[in-house]
Amino acid sequence: MSVRSIETIRLEDELRAFDAFGAKTQRVEQDGVPYLVNEFWTAGQRQAHSLHEISYRACFKPQLPEFFISRLTRAGEAVYDPFMGRGTTPLQAALQGRQPVGNDINPLAVLLVRPRLSPPPLAAIETRLSEIPWESGEIERDDLLVFYHPDTLRRICALRRYLLARAPLGDEPDPVDDWIRMVAINRLTGHSPGFFSVYSLPPNQAVSVEAQAKINAKRGQVPPFRDVAKLILKKTRALLADGAPQLHPRPLLGTGEAWSAPFVADASVRLVVTSPPFLDVVHYASDNWLRSWFAGIDARRVKISAHRSEADWAAMVRACLEEFARIVRAGGHVAFEVGEVRGGRVLLERLVWRAAEGLPFERLFVLVNRQQFTKTSNCWGVGNNEKGTNSNRVVMLRRE
Repeated sequence: MSVRSIETIRLEDELRAFDAFGAKTQRVEQDGVPYLVNEFWTAGQRQAHSLHEISYRACFKPQLPEFFISRLTRAGEAVYDPFMGRGTTPLQAALQGRQPVGNDINPLAVLLVRPRLSPPPLAAIETRLSEIPWESGEIERDDLLVFYHPDTLRRICALRRYLLARAPLGDEPDPVDDWIRMVAINRLTGHSPGFFSVYSLPPNQAVSVEAQAKINAKRGQVPPFRDVAKLILKKTRALLADGAPQLHPRPLLGTGEAWSAPFVADASVRLVVTSPPFLDVVHYASDNWLRSWFAGIDARRVKISAHRSEADWAAMVRACLEEFARIVRAGGHVAFEVGEVRGGRVLLERLVWRAAEGLPFERLFVLVNRQQFTKTSNCWGVGNNEKGTNSNRVVMLRRE
C-alpha cells in the first residue's frame, strides 16, 4: 500500500469531524474494513436543483454526488458516472462547474441527461411546441388506450413521429427538440394529472398493458383527455425554475458497458461517483418499456446486465474498477455507492472492497450515510421491519 497523501488524510479527518447535522461521526471496523458512519447528507434538509426532478428507477439523491464533488474536485475537472441512469452525477457536476462525463448501456439515459446539461430558452421551447402538427397524429398502438384518451394518444403519436424524423437517435439533435423529447419521456405515465396518462403507478415504474387494465377496472377509471403540449410546458417551467447550470466544460456522454469506455481518455477523470445495479432487485427493461417505445429504442437490443449471484456481481465490479484504474488520474478518487439489498443480509461493500484488491487503488474506508428519517438503529442491517434502502454505503478508493 502506498504512503497516504495529505489530501487523503485531510478527507478522513474532515469526515471524522463532520457535524453538519449535529451528530458525531463513528469509526468502526468490521472484518478488517473501516467504516465511517454519520448523517453526511440528508434529502430532508437540503433541496436539490430543480433540473434534477426527473423520475428514474433506483437513482440516488443529488446530495450524494454533491458531497463528494465539493470535497474532491475543482472547477473544470472531470466527474464520471459509468452507470449514469437519469444523469444525477453528470448534472450535478455541470451545476458545480465541472466537466460532466457519463455512460450507460441504455441509450435512454443520454436522452434524459443531455438536454438538462445545457437547457434551451423557455421561449424557444414554447415556440417549438406551437409548431408541432398535433392534429396530424394517428393511433399507432391500440393497446395503449388503457393509458390514454384517444385524442391524447393521437397527440403523443404525432409528437413521436415528429421527433423521430427531426431528432433521430445517434445524432446531435436540435437542443429544443432534444428537450421536448426528454420532458415527454417523463410525462408518459404517472399518478397525477400532470402526466399524459390516467392514474397509474409512479412514472419510474411503467406497468404493463395488462396491469394497467386491472388498475382501471379496480378504480373504475377511464383515461381523460390531457393537453400534451400544455403539460410539457408546465413541466419545463418547473425544471427551469432554478435556472440553467453554470458554465462548464463540454460534456462527454457514451452508450456502452460500464467496464469499457473508450471515449474517456486515460488519466482524464478526477472523480468517479457511481452506483451499479444491485444484483437482481431492479428490472430496468420492464420499467422503461413505454419510454423506449416513445423514443424509438428497441428495448430487446439493450443488453442490460442482471447479476443474480454475488460472484457474478463481484466480477462485474472488478472489471469496472480495472477500467477506472485506466481513466482516473493519480490522486483521484472513486466513490462507489452500493446501498443496502436483501434486507441488509448481503453487504455489497465487502464485495467491492475485495474486488479492488491488487489494483492501483488505496482502499480508504466505507462511508455510511445513515438516514435519521428512518427508524433504523442498526447500520449493519435493516432493523425497522421495512423494505428498501435505509442507508447509503459508499466505498471510497484513491488512485495511487
